Amino acid sequence: MELETYSSDVQVQPLAEDSSVVVLVERDPRIAGKPEYFFQKFDHSLQPRAKVDIPVPRGYDFQRLCSEGTDVYAVFSGTDPGTLWVAAYDSRTGELGTGEFKTKRAREIHELKALDGNLFVTVVVDQHLTILLLNLHTAQFQFLPSVFEPLPTRFTFLADSVTKRAELILSESNGFKSRLQLKQLGDDGRLLRSEFVQAGSERGLLDAQLSPGDSAARLLAGTYTLRDSRYSQGLFASDLTAGVTPTGQRRSLRYYDFLNLKHFFDFMKPAKVARMRQRSERMRASDRQFRHHYQLLMHDMLPTPEGFVLVSEVYYPRYNNTGYGYGNWGMPYNYGLGGYNGFGYPSRYNNFYNARRGSEGFRTSHALICGFDRQGNLLWDNSFILKEIEHSQLQETVRIRPLPDEQRIAIAYLKDDEFHYKIVDRAATTPNDWQVTLQTTNPTDKTNDTSQEHLLEWYGSRFVAVGYQHVRPEKGPGRDVFFLNVLEF
Repeated sequence: MELETYSSDVQVQPLAEDSSVVVLVERDPRIAGKPEYFFQKFDHSLQPRAKVDIPVPRGYDFQRLCSEGTDVYAVFSGTDPGTLWVAAYDSRTGELGTGEFKTKRAREIHELKALDGNLFVTVVVDQHLTILLLNLHTAQFQFLPSVFEPLPTRFTFLADSVTKRAELILSESNGFKSRLQLKQLGDDGRLLRSEFVQAGSERGLLDAQLSPGDSAARLLAGTYTLRDSRYSQGLFASDLTAGVTPTGQRRSLRYYDFLNLKHFFDFMKPAKVARMRQRSERMRASDRQFRHHYQLLMHDMLPTPEGFVLVSEVYYPRYNNTGYGYGNWGMPYNYGLGGYNGFGYPSRYNNFYNARRGSEGFRTSHALICGFDRQGNLLWDNSFILKEIEHSQLQETVRIRPLPDEQRIAIAYLKDDEFHYKIVDRAATTPNDWQVTLQTTNPTDKTNDTSQEHLLEWYGSRFVAVGYQHVRPEKGPGRDVFFLNVLEF
C-alpha cells in the first residue's frame, strides 16, 4: 500500500473466521483539514476489496480496534472528556455503522473486546479500573458495577465468542501473599459467577490465563511467587472443575518450578545452569528456598488435541542508572514498589502499578512454551531464544501457529525484514536460529529500511507480517509502502 510513515497510521485486524485481513488506515491531510480514515479488506490471498470511508468527526482520535467473527470495531475518543465514537464495519457486506456515547466519566481507554455485538471497554474512572459496556443495538452504555477495582491492580480480560462469556482474572496482593479472583460475565455484562483461587504455604498466585472454548475442561494456568509479588518462581495449573477442599484449597493446584523444567534455562551456558542447580540443592539442604527473579508475559492459551499450550515471554525492564540489584541471570531488576509507570501491558494483560522510577523499555530474552493436559498436568516444555528484542512498552513479541500435523507448533517473531522462527516438537531439541527474509511485490526491488514491523497470527498455519518499508526498484525513484506479507508453513 502506497503509504508513508510520516503521514499515515495503519491498524491491522486478522479475521480467522473467513481467512481475511481488515486494515484501518488514517491519513493526514496534505495541507489542511481533518484526517481521512477508511477500512479496507483483503481476502485469503491478500487481494484487496473496495475501501469504505469512515466519517470520523473532527476532534476524535483513534484508540482501539477489535473484531468478532467478520465484524470489526474501532473506538475513537473525543475532545470532550468521556465522549466516545464507535465505527462498526461488517466486512462481509461492506456496511458501516457509527454512533456516539457521552459517558462523561470514562478515562484512559486500555482495552477493547467484542462479545455478541456488545463492546467491553476497559477504562479508568476515579482512579479505579472498571469496564464500560457499549450496547451497539440500543445505543446505550453502562459501567459494570461488578468490576470497580482501585489502582494499582493487575488483571487479565478475556472474551470468548464460543461460550458468550467474558472472564476477568484479577490479581490481589497484601504485599506478601497474592491470590486470584475470577469474575465471569455474560454478554450483557451481568455477573454470572465469582470465585477465588489461592495457594497454600508461602506461595502466591500472580497472573493467569483461562482455557478458551465450550468444553468440560476449565483450566487455569499462570505464574506463582514466593512472598515477593514482583517475581515468578514457576508455573501453576489448576483444573477448576475439580472443586475445593473443606478448607477452601484447590484440589488440583499443581506447581512447576523453573528449575524442574527441561528447557527454561536454554538461554544460559550449561556451566552457569549447573552452578545454579548446585546452589539450589545446597539451599534446600539447609531448609532454605532458592528464589528466581523473572517476570513473564503470558499469551492466550492455544487449544490442542491433548489439552492446551501456554506461551510466556520472559522479560526484564531496562534502566539507565545503577544501584539496583541483579537477577539470577545477570539482568537488572527493580527493588522499587513493583510495577511500571503507565499502562505498558498489551491487551487483556494489564498492570496498573506505580513505580519508584520508570523504565526506559523492556527486553525479551526468551519464550517458554508449555503443553498441559486438560487437568493441568505438564506434558512437556520448550523454549525459543530471542535476539536482542527491545520495546519501549511491554508487548507481545512472539506469535504461534499450529502446524497441519497437529503435533508441532511454529513460534516466530519479526525483526526488521527478517522472520525468525522455530519448530517446536513437544520437548525435542530443534534449531533455534531459522529465518527467512520478507519478500517485496517485485522480486527485483530492494528494501532500504523496515520500521514499525510486527507479526500477527492469521489462520491455519499462516502468519501475516506487517509494517512500513522504503523500497527501491532497479530503475526510478524509491517509494514508501505499508506491506502485508503472508508466511505459510
